Amino acid sequence: MTGVQVGVGRGWHLGAALLGVLGTTVLFALFGRLEARWLALGWVAMVPWLAALDRARSAREALSLGVLLSVTFTAAVFHWFPGALQAYSRAPTVVGWALFLLVAPLLQLQFVAAALARYAARRLAREGQGWLPPLVGTLVYVGVEGVTPKLFADTLGHGLYASEWLRQGADVAGAPGLTLVLLLGNECVLAALRQSQRGLRAAWRPVAGLAALVLVLSGYGAFRHAQVREATRREGGLVVGAVQANITRYEKLKAEMGAYEVVRMVLDTHYAMSDALLRDGPVDLLVWPETVYPTPFGAPRSETGAALDAEIAGYVSERGVPLVFGTYDLEGEREFNAAMFLGPSSPGGAFERAAYRKTMLFPLTEWVPDAIDTPTLREWLPWTGRWKRGPGPRAVSFTLRDGRQLRVAPLICYETIFPEYVAQGVRQGAELLLTLSNDSWFTGTPAPRLHLMHAAFRSIETRRPQVRVTNSGVTALIDITGAVVAEVDDNQRAGLTMRVPETTALTTLALAWGDWLSPIALVSSVVGLAGAALARRRARP
Repeated sequence: MTGVQVGVGRGWHLGAALLGVLGTTVLFALFGRLEARWLALGWVAMVPWLAALDRARSAREALSLGVLLSVTFTAAVFHWFPGALQAYSRAPTVVGWALFLLVAPLLQLQFVAAALARYAARRLAREGQGWLPPLVGTLVYVGVEGVTPKLFADTLGHGLYASEWLRQGADVAGAPGLTLVLLLGNECVLAALRQSQRGLRAAWRPVAGLAALVLVLSGYGAFRHAQVREATRREGGLVVGAVQANITRYEKLKAEMGAYEVVRMVLDTHYAMSDALLRDGPVDLLVWPETVYPTPFGAPRSETGAALDAEIAGYVSERGVPLVFGTYDLEGEREFNAAMFLGPSSPGGAFERAAYRKTMLFPLTEWVPDAIDTPTLREWLPWTGRWKRGPGPRAVSFTLRDGRQLRVAPLICYETIFPEYVAQGVRQGAELLLTLSNDSWFTGTPAPRLHLMHAAFRSIETRRPQVRVTNSGVTALIDITGAVVAEVDDNQRAGLTMRVPETTALTTLALAWGDWLSPIALVSSVVGLAGAALARRRARP
């Protein structure tokens, strides 16, 4: 073979590999929009990359394909994040992009790990073991994704949210369980394409496998959907008044108006919008969003702060309706992002107060780990927050307007993306997920809808309804099928009366066992690779 032919062959090989990465990236970008019209792409999105991966001639090449896809996937699906980071921190957008893409292989480590595992399995597989690389690669993907930290807790299974039936499968093993099914479906498609080169009849087995995956998941979803619908009563329940005032960028407003004037405007707006909801009909509970009262409640730093605290308490007492609102909570010098539960236990009765402290804080914005919290870091990253982490999940009980007791699992913003954290609150007896959020830094991007989708999966996994209240959208009522029953869209101002129906308590495997799939997948992949290596060694003469 001449040097020219070798060069052409290498060029074709590289071009095919890059096309594989590009094809999968484009398909992921469309599938990640969470729209029904792109739903089918989830079953084929990985195929171009998997085909390129199976042509890798070395572990280094497989590693490169994994790293490259992690970068292109991050850029295509989360393209909005560097801009949001710039709006929050005022750091140059180019710096945000550079840092974001630099850490992409760590954020999407499953691509790298699956690529290496698949290559290793190809080298170890003996004749008749063509199933080993796809199976090991799939298990490593699911296992690594579950045990490594991810900034957005994303997984391919989230893309099935657009299907009312398919998403119900998340109550078995969470969204990672849906990811497993999608990955197996992609392997079936790739196998069918290869087998079809020998004739259409040769492809019937992988096609049948794909059909079985879709039918089983759809059938389970239809059954479970009908079952949880039957558990939902049409009468009774809880009436919640949610306020989305769409007042954002407090720091900018403070610089323009002054701190007191901003707090005064925020409170007056929320009082007026809450009163409008109360005039429309009886409300059991009022909810305002995360950090709506941007100063410690109950530990005032000035006489003015004490007067504002008393004013909020007086409003609750006069209206006779419990209020949950976002504020700060203090313990000595330690400050927490908190949800405050405030209200009379009954009309004219004793005053109730409880605080829930946010635990899962967004790294390097809300919170800096003590191990790296230095003056130098603060100088480099002046936007970093000083909140401390709360004690963890906690179910809170409080008395409603009519004297009924309600037990909720409070969640603040970022906490909704962590399935096990939410499940722990529900295991403490919570009947309702109650989320306060501030998504204003992401207004005008896909992020508010992505955050809402995460919240919906938590309701599916725990089979608990959810009241979600944000300052700028998307405020929503989510039922136990994950459907958004009522909402106020991004960048809108409105009050919303949510009628949460009574629901018979249901249990799920995802709630009872937590993230059981990832460790099993990871252990199984290691056993599979070790067994293949041992069998190959024994087969040597």
